[in-house]
Amino acid sequence: MFSVKSVLAVLICAALTTSAALAHDVAPGDAGYIQEIWGVHIIPFLYLGAKHMVTGYDHILFLLGIVFFLYRMRDVAIYVSLFAVGHSITMLLGVWFGWGINAYIIDAIIGLSVVYKALDNLGAFQRWLGVQPNTKWATFVFGLFHGTGLATKILDYNISQEGLLANLLAFNVGVELGQLLALFVILIVMGFWRRSPNFMQQAIYANWIMVILGAILTYVQVAGYVASA
Repeated sequence: MFSVKSVLAVLICAALTTSAALAHDVAPGDAGYIQEIWGVHIIPFLYLGAKHMVTGYDHILFLLGIVFFLYRMRDVAIYVSLFAVGHSITMLLGVWFGWGINAYIIDAIIGLSVVYKALDNLGAFQRWLGVQPNTKWATFVFGLFHGTGLATKILDYNISQEGLLANLLAFNVGVELGQLLALFVILIVMGFWRRSPNFMQQAIYANWIMVILGAILTYVQVAGYVASA
């Protein structure tokens, strides 16, 4: 039903067709909505949070990298929770306290997170450096960066202070719901893929492609930063 070629084709197309935009950019219609409303709007912000996660190709790539070689649901839950907690902390606090980082810089770091996780899956750090980074801590730290990226973009749209906390909490819940949906799809695809007798060989190719995609995302953001300077 699923093949490695089809999965990788989707990943490559997603990165190449959207790499010109910031990874955490907000659709023009959604941005206009955020700027124009005030007060508490729970359902719309739930929807916007879920939409952001499901359409955020950088999030999806990193999430894929996290669960690529996790076979037990307990391990999946631990790592995804660490990412979610990190993401939630900086998104909520970043918007609430007005912490912002240049969007190009933070998105370049997020691109590097994809590179890191794919190299980690390939065992590159152990072979090249003789050390194995703590993958749980790395997942949490990169979650902080992913949340900072979103907070930076939301701050650009001057969201109304009226109802801010409730709206942010709703948005964050929406992000986590979107993450669960994306994770559900990824795990189904991985379940079928792992049944292939060639999975381990294909997994090596897949993770090297993820390295390339993460490098492309990083390059685009660095080039954008240089051009805007």
